[in-house]
Amino acid sequence: MTDSISALTVARFLQENPDFFGEHAELFAALTVPHPNDTRAISLGERQILTLRDRQKELEQRLAILSHQANFNQDVASKLNHWCAQLLTVSDPQSIPGHIVGGLIKSFEMPEVVLKLWDVALPDGPFTDDVDEEAKAFAVGLTTPYCGPNKALGVARWCKQSPASLAIIPIVREGQAIGLLLLASPESDRFTSDMGTTFLESIGQLASAAIERLPKAD
Repeated sequence: MTDSISALTVARFLQENPDFFGEHAELFAALTVPHPNDTRAISLGERQILTLRDRQKELEQRLAILSHQANFNQDVASKLNHWCAQLLTVSDPQSIPGHIVGGLIKSFEMPEVVLKLWDVALPDGPFTDDVDEEAKAFAVGLTTPYCGPNKALGVARWCKQSPASLAIIPIVREGQAIGLLLLASPESDRFTSDMGTTFLESIGQLASAAIERLPKAD
C-alpha cells in the first residue's frame, strides 16, 4: 500500500493539511533531505533555509536589473526632454530638420542620424534628395518604429556607412508619412528586435510635431 502512494499524493496531502508538521514537530525535526550542492543529508529545516536564501538571491538579482533599467530609462527621458526643449527654441522653421538631426547626435551620442522628408516646403538638399517611391512606400508601411539589424534595407543607403543596426522612425503629418528618421550604429547590439520602442515613438512624435511648422510643398 505504501508503494502505491505517489509523490503527488503526498504533496497534495501536505498542501491540504498545513498544520501537519506543527502537530508532528518531532517528525519535522527528524526528517532529512539531500543537500542541493553536497552529498550529505541535512534536516528539512536547513533545506528550507537554503531554499529561502536562493529565493532571496534571485529577488536581489531581479531588483538590481529593475534598478538598472529604471536608471537607464530616467537617463533617456532626461536626454529626450533636453532635445525637445532645444527644438522649442528654434526660431527659423527651415532650420528645424538640422536641429532634429544635430540634437539627436549630441544628446544620444549617435554615430549617425539621417532625416529625409517629402511633401514639405524645403529647398533641395540633404533632407530631400534621394527619396524614391520605394522609400515612401516603406514609410507608409511602417506603423511603428523599426528597431533591429540592417537587413539590407533600401533606406539604409542614406547612411554614410552601412550600419550594423538601426532604428527607423516614420515622420507623420495628418496621418500621412512625410519622412523617415534613421538612427544608425555600427554596433549590432545598439538596436535589437527585442527592444521596446516607446522612446523611439516619442522621438517620432516630437520630430513630427516640429516638422509641422514647415509648410506643405506646393
